[in-house]
Amino acid sequence: MAKNVISDETIEYVGILAKLDLSGAEKEQAKADMGNMLDYIDMLNELDTTGVEPMSHVFPVHNVFREDVVANGDDRENMLANAPEKKDGCYKVPKTVE
Repeated sequence: MAKNVISDETIEYVGILAKLDLSGAEKEQAKADMGNMLDYIDMLNELDTTGVEPMSHVFPVHNVFREDVVANGDDRENMLANAPEKKDGCYKVPKTVE
């Protein structure tokens, strides 16, 4: 038998948060499922984790991104060299909003 008993109010609240319209049978099933999940978590809490280092992922995760270093700097003239139209050091584009 389940140790964790979920109340009707909790199921109603979770249903509202999840924007679910549950029937009576679905609410009863959800209560049983949530109770089983909490029972399983309680069972996991009984495990001896002495000496086990906490981790956020099962596999080692390393940042593979490079440093964000500017390589080309402010090369405005070269960037604007092929622009069809330019004005005051900026691209000139047709007006799109009236």
